[in-house]
Amino acid sequence: MEAYLDNSATTRVFPEVAELMTKIMCDDYGNPSSLHMKGVQAEQYLRYARETLAGLLKAGEKEIIFTSGGTEADNLALIGAAFANRRKGNHVITTQVEHPAVLKTCEYLESVGYRVTYLPVNAWGQISLEDLQRAMTPETILVSIMHTNNEIGALQPVAEAGALIKRINPQTLFHVDGVQGFGKARIYPGKMNIDLLSVSGHKIHGPKGIGFLYMGEKVRIQPIIHGGGQQWNLRSGTDNVPGAAGMAKAAELLYQHYDEDRVRLYQCKRFFMDGVRKIEGVRINGLLPGEADGNGTAPHIVSVSVPGVRSEVLLHALEEKGIYVSAGSACAARKPQPSATLKAIGVEQALLGATIRFSFSVYTTVEELDYTLRMMYDKIPMLRKYTRR
Repeated sequence: MEAYLDNSATTRVFPEVAELMTKIMCDDYGNPSSLHMKGVQAEQYLRYARETLAGLLKAGEKEIIFTSGGTEADNLALIGAAFANRRKGNHVITTQVEHPAVLKTCEYLESVGYRVTYLPVNAWGQISLEDLQRAMTPETILVSIMHTNNEIGALQPVAEAGALIKRINPQTLFHVDGVQGFGKARIYPGKMNIDLLSVSGHKIHGPKGIGFLYMGEKVRIQPIIHGGGQQWNLRSGTDNVPGAAGMAKAAELLYQHYDEDRVRLYQCKRFFMDGVRKIEGVRINGLLPGEADGNGTAPHIVSVSVPGVRSEVLLHALEEKGIYVSAGSACAARKPQPSATLKAIGVEQALLGATIRFSFSVYTTVEELDYTLRMMYDKIPMLRKYTRR
């Protein structure tokens, strides 16, 4: 049996998405910048993608900018907004538990003269609105807070943060990394005071190499890629038509069954956590106090620390049984270092290298989770004995 439980790293593409992309690549393959009929056909696919994604966000079509993925969307949002507003101030606020696409970009901004405040989080991975309010200054031009943490599934108070930011200074831009949240939650930038929102296609059963940045119509950013002037001069480069259409089709399909899929994901999460708790000494990270069922966190992520077993050892032991999981953020998996998120929530040193992330999708079944639990019951006691030797 095979159990793919690394869906926060990437997801299986919906068959309808692959079918649509194949048609575009093999039949309707024109460049949307071309004036002939093939170009017009390609432009129609881009229009479909923008209409679909904008509709899901209750936004305007011109507020959708296609990128090569979530990382580029984060970079465009942070660097583009910081550079465009440098005359208003040089202060940026983010959190200690952001994805490297945001943290590394903030480090870059620091290197070119911006001041960055990194908000701490509590034991379940959430920021304090009081800390955010204290960090705001007249020089604060941008705040970046992720919607859903990619390692432990913590949900940030995005709507409350947006309201607070705009109450203190309506000119301060609010960016949200929605890569792990889009498709698992309903995100409406207009209602939540979000100026910039990053999304990635391959996290929602779409293709890799495509994402988008929602940018409110009144927001000004400076482009970071220059060239032919596509997408209103905000992101030059030949449009990735099959990628954009495939991502939009995936989002459309995902939100068609949003309510029932969300209920089923939480059922899977509860089933898995109940099983994990039967293993001696195991800790589930990021759960809210008094919410053992995990309803206060993302429906698709479970972070498990296993004392006495290195995460890489358990990962490969499960892999031998056809079970695929992650030892943390996939973007940093090949560069072993302690997880910034786990350190920020106070996980002790001995468990930093003994933590596995399980992440689910609409394809995940209870049978797969039951199989995974049985393999963990079998493998972990043996691996602990081996470690003690």
